[in-house]
Amino acid sequence: MPPDSSTENLKAVLFKAFFFAGLIISASGYVSPPIALSAGILFGLSVAHPLPADSRELSRLLLQASVVALGFGMNLHEVIKAGRSGFIYTGLGICFAIAVGLGIGKLLQVRANPSFLITTGTAICGGSAIAAIGPIIQADEQEMAVALGTIFILNSVALLIFPLIGAALHLTQQQFGLWSALAIHDTSSVVGASSKYGAAALVVGTTVKLARALWIVPLALITAAFKRSSKRVKLPYFIVFFCLAAVVNTYVDNVSRYTQALFTLGRFSLTAVLFLIGTSISAAALKEVGWRPLAQGILLWLAVAITSLYFIHIGFIVL
Repeated sequence: MPPDSSTENLKAVLFKAFFFAGLIISASGYVSPPIALSAGILFGLSVAHPLPADSRELSRLLLQASVVALGFGMNLHEVIKAGRSGFIYTGLGICFAIAVGLGIGKLLQVRANPSFLITTGTAICGGSAIAAIGPIIQADEQEMAVALGTIFILNSVALLIFPLIGAALHLTQQQFGLWSALAIHDTSSVVGASSKYGAAALVVGTTVKLARALWIVPLALITAAFKRSSKRVKLPYFIVFFCLAAVVNTYVDNVSRYTQALFTLGRFSLTAVLFLIGTSISAAALKEVGWRPLAQGILLWLAVAITSLYFIHIGFIVL
């Protein structure tokens, strides 16, 4: 018998209620980033997402606003120091990741577009890089979904295991922040992992990660030139506002009460972003990915994470 429409409507209402309840609790400050992410994944795997498109858009906007808010808790001199060194390290890391990623993709016979998207997503800034590069290479919806699914799965794993690995290896806060920024895909998980590790790790992780995100622009322009695409490259303007927020926090007197409140709000809202990202990982998305793209993503991520950790550990990469 076909399902009763009233039953289906009731299910939809309940799913929305659970979704918004999880979002509000995640943003309340009473749960940690790993718990918020785990709750989101549990929701995504258990029920059909009631608002998938709205959730993705909210996640994108909330992430950018949260990063700007974090700037109000950072000293400009520390941001410049970390950003200057981080820009060089991220540039070298991106070249390494792209070369290795495309090689692994070719070895595993992953189709060209998903292979390139997974590689750039790992090399630069996860979903943001995929969203920027996808239209330029004329990737279709399925190819975008495969790349995003692969990156989101690994990004979620990184948030959960990186703090444990850092503690086991006795990494300093600066070392851990630098490693997170170089090896974790998305900004939200970099911030979540580094904030769990400590305040100094958060400053380094956020700043170096944003320096890494700036490489979206030259990569997009180079890709557009090779593909002879006329698609407009979107600049990550929120990074500029992050720096302006750090300027206010450093040089404007008598605003510490307000800047600290904004910084705290940014951390809470980033936890909500992680919940939203978790809800996007569904059984259908896992099935869509397939083993070849997932294997490419895992092998590339391990290569980036292990290599960057080794060079940080021996003191070759240092702020």
